[in-house]
Amino acid sequence: MDRRISSSFTVDTFEARAADIDTVELDWLHALSIGVGWPHRAEDWQFLREVGHGIVAHDEIGRVLGSAMWFPHGSDFATVAMVITSPRLQALGTAQWLMKRVLSECKGRNLRLNATRAARKLYLSLGFRLERTVFQRQAEARRPDEMPRPPEGAELHRLDQADLAAVAELDAQGFGACRVELLAALVQQSVGFGLYRRGRLEAFALCRPFGRGHVIGPVVASNDRDAIAVVAPHVTAHDGEFLRLDTHLADGEFSSFVARSGLAVFDTVTTMSLGGHFRDPNERSGDMPVTYALASQALG
Repeated sequence: MDRRISSSFTVDTFEARAADIDTVELDWLHALSIGVGWPHRAEDWQFLREVGHGIVAHDEIGRVLGSAMWFPHGSDFATVAMVITSPRLQALGTAQWLMKRVLSECKGRNLRLNATRAARKLYLSLGFRLERTVFQRQAEARRPDEMPRPPEGAELHRLDQADLAAVAELDAQGFGACRVELLAALVQQSVGFGLYRRGRLEAFALCRPFGRGHVIGPVVASNDRDAIAVVAPHVTAHDGEFLRLDTHLADGEFSSFVARSGLAVFDTVTTMSLGGHFRDPNERSGDMPVTYALASQALG
């Protein structure tokens, strides 16, 4: 870490200090996200701590004032997430202080994050560029009257740890970075379905508990029909339950299916990047895998 970045600074009339996120009680982190209206459960926070790194800002009596996390993938890429402060403290520079520490920790890496409207100005000031809107689609799932069948010549299988290498390879093609360690953890937490042709995995979708219910993601496929085929079993499994799916796709057959499944657009955030190339899944050709749904807003 760049030692020129102070480990403490004065906020209003008190001094805030940095601490490793692993040293903080889950209840404090849960309270932090509740305070800004985010849906994360304590269990969701714990999962993020297990697969990533983070810092918090706290005051003299240990109250958590803000957080920031990063998730390295390989040696040259990371996603940034869970940058949370109260609006008042963000105006006083807490979020910028946290982000500068993250940038120091991630020096030399290309970065990607999903920015709320409130935080977009901060990230622009740090050199991030706008990439693409993320549509947060969520509601009580509704199984469409006509459920799609797997495309002809393809077989749908339930995924397990034996499929991890194939899942990681396909995900890397769609996401642009190898996330095998993250995917290994996600597979353990998730129910997954994969679409195989001639013994080769060509699409997959994971679904796990999160927030108010379950979240579908990541979803990787080369075309809308394949993406629908691996998502449809999750919709059926959670018919009548709260379900969420975050996607960059604004229209097309896949988006229409998600809408028919009851998942309306609830909110939007903006994918931003610092260095590197962002592959827009809306520019899909049908012969190269793309990310149809994010692992989550935090994980990308």
